[in-house]
Amino acid sequence: MRLRTWLLLLVLAAASVIIWRIEVARSQPPEVPFARVLRQTIISSVPTNGKVEPIEWAVARAERSGPVGRILIQLHQRVSKDEPLVEIDSSDARAEAASAEARISQIRAELDVINKGGRASDLAEISSALDRARLELETAQIDYDSKVRLQAKQAGTAYEVTVAKERLNQAQLQINSLNQRRAALVVPSDRTAAEARLKDAQAAAQLAESKLRMSVVRAPMAGTIYQFDLKGGAYLNAGDAVASIGRLERVHVTVYVDEPDLGRVAKGMPVTITWDALPGRQWKGQVDRTATQIVALGSRQVGEVVCWIENPKAELLPGTNVNAEIRSESVENALTIPKEALRREGGASGVFILDGDKVVWRTVKLGVNNTTRTQVEGLNDGDAVALPSEKPLKDGMMVRPVFP
Repeated sequence: MRLRTWLLLLVLAAASVIIWRIEVARSQPPEVPFARVLRQTIISSVPTNGKVEPIEWAVARAERSGPVGRILIQLHQRVSKDEPLVEIDSSDARAEAASAEARISQIRAELDVINKGGRASDLAEISSALDRARLELETAQIDYDSKVRLQAKQAGTAYEVTVAKERLNQAQLQINSLNQRRAALVVPSDRTAAEARLKDAQAAAQLAESKLRMSVVRAPMAGTIYQFDLKGGAYLNAGDAVASIGRLERVHVTVYVDEPDLGRVAKGMPVTITWDALPGRQWKGQVDRTATQIVALGSRQVGEVVCWIENPKAELLPGTNVNAEIRSESVENALTIPKEALRREGGASGVFILDGDKVVWRTVKLGVNNTTRTQVEGLNDGDAVALPSEKPLKDGMMVRPVFP
């Protein structure tokens, strides 16, 4: 019985202590975090994202169809204008060129014969036969004249004269036949036909040469190859894109600025670009053209702002998605507070500042702000402003300040 009494008394004593502590805690002012008003340079910026684009670029395209024979370049390589990039298999064009050149040589040889009046062996044979025929004609003429004189003196017969005349006529006919044969070696139609065949062969040679030239895809401009994924053996059609080339020492970055922030962006404002693929690197430039219209980008309504960015090492490649920060305003020696310290009371912006052991409401005028701090007027350097807490604050309320 006595043990139970003691246990009951202990429980009552412990409960009394707890109740006393609760009452003491309730009677003490609440803990409230505070931050100091700082004087510093504050920079207002518009953070967003964008895409890299070349300012000057061109696409190298295949001029003829065929399988890829040799690849002479690689991605990110610098090339000069007209430098060979890719060779298309040209075995068919080389065969056509060789065949055309052989035909040209053959036809030119034929024309050379025609220009000389025929083949040398034929001409020599006819010339020799003509010499013999002229000699026979001369002999026949002498014999005929002799027979005619003898007949006139009654020393010869008419038959002998007739035989001599026939021999003379045969010699003349032989000469005429040989002259006709020599003339028939070359006729105008032979020259015309040979010249026509020569033109056809030359046209075929030019076509083959054109195919050979088109078999080499060359760089349309000097620059850096920023798009190239061709594999050996791939088949190309005429007009297919082979590689994209651009001058990347300075690039355009199209940044997407949300509609409410467009009024803070103007031409010439400094821009800083970062790329997640190369952490720690920055590229600098400035706004070149402001937005001219609002477009939908997913769930956002944005304006497309064009910036030029210095890219001396050509590390920013066209098509790259990057982060952008446009520096819109900068104020030196400004009084700043954490943005979360700002409150709205009665339609006015203000803060609760620490005055002794209580908070006092103070309206402020806002200036430039960035992602974490905002410029204010109406406070003093070193003032303590209340940060958000679980306990609602009122003007004149007692608090226990804590400075995180």
